Amino acid sequence: MNQSILNALIDYARASGADHADGVYATGVELGVSCRMGQQEELERSESSAVGLRVWVGARQANVSTSDLSNVALRDLAQRAVDMARVATEDPHTTLAPEALLARTIPSLELADSFEPTAELLHELALRAESTARATQGITNSEGADCSYSKSMFALATSHGFYGESYDTTFSTSVSVLAGSGDAMERDYDYSVARFFEDVRDPESLGKEAAKRALARLNPRKKPTCKVPVIFDPRISSSLISSLAGAINGASVARGTTFLKDAMGTQIFAPSIQIMDDPHRVRGLGSQNFDAEGVTCTKRAMIKDGVLQSWFLDCRSANKLGLTTTGHAGRGIGSNPSPSSTNLYMEAGTHTPQELMADIADGFYITETFGMGVNLITGDYSQGASGFWIERGEIAYPVSEVTIAGHLRDMFLHLTPANDLHFLRSKNAPTLRIDGMTIAGS
Repeated sequence: MNQSILNALIDYARASGADHADGVYATGVELGVSCRMGQQEELERSESSAVGLRVWVGARQANVSTSDLSNVALRDLAQRAVDMARVATEDPHTTLAPEALLARTIPSLELADSFEPTAELLHELALRAESTARATQGITNSEGADCSYSKSMFALATSHGFYGESYDTTFSTSVSVLAGSGDAMERDYDYSVARFFEDVRDPESLGKEAAKRALARLNPRKKPTCKVPVIFDPRISSSLISSLAGAINGASVARGTTFLKDAMGTQIFAPSIQIMDDPHRVRGLGSQNFDAEGVTCTKRAMIKDGVLQSWFLDCRSANKLGLTTTGHAGRGIGSNPSPSSTNLYMEAGTHTPQELMADIADGFYITETFGMGVNLITGDYSQGASGFWIERGEIAYPVSEVTIAGHLRDMFLHLTPANDLHFLRSKNAPTLRIDGMTIAGS
């Protein structure tokens, strides 16, 4: 059925005058439950299905979408798309993917669990996470717990004969609680997300960890402005990987709006650093069988021995740069493809997190950052942060209300990874040490 809907849509587009076309069809089911202070607060379920059509008339392109899947609606959608393309601005860089690059085999990546939870089960899991946290001595309030499930299907067809479809599920549980009272309250959280229900951490462990973290943040101190080594906890070290992904996105490179636009083939990390993008990781949160233009996905080194090896490219950004797509196109129903990473991660180092801290007389262990202070055009980095002060190689006391500042180019060059890499998200990094960052405090 999925293929027949898209084939009909493309046939209607060709009959209306399109030279080329591709179509996407997506369905989704989402179920979520939240509770607070032992009471259910929200129960939501949604189901959706929609198609998107992209057509070319010469070098002119248009993109339209609808949730009406009737033949009449699909025929009208195709005609509307062609009419729009005829008056659109020419863009010679936007093309269908070359046939030689299309995925011919679809790997089995275990992205969809057959288990579908009930609302009652999700409610029970959320309650267990929150009640465990609240039962910990010193926990005085709760921001609540959430448990959710989603199931989706994505199908793509093109006028040059490609068809592929993929299915995935996602399960998640999170809990956030507060310790202390009055103006001295501190909050922290824990969460787990996975493709398969069996891989989500049990709610009791999440509740215990959230409570432990909140209690550890009580009675924070402020620090004067200084320049010290910093340690990024794994919960936030992935944010630096996200910044790298944005800076080497082919669309930004083609526009010249990234500080790394001229960095291809140059040393931007230490020689020991390897950063990989792996679309075929089994049960990976960023895994995909093919990209949103039908191109074969392959594992590749984005950073090898510290040297930048590749941009993230879709067909349009590749064409603008005179290159070939790397199979990194992502796409929504009503939008054109754009480059994005899949499972991006920094390989683990050789030292334990404790060994990374051992020689730090004074330093900052960062567990949370906030604010919008990362400028990928200039590379300037400035984020609000909280965490713990390091004295003589050990965690000493909590710290809050500080700002960490630097430049991403310097930060990348001077970071050292620990050996504690875990794949918890679509972007992952181990504990990271960066020397010489500015801490702006009181």
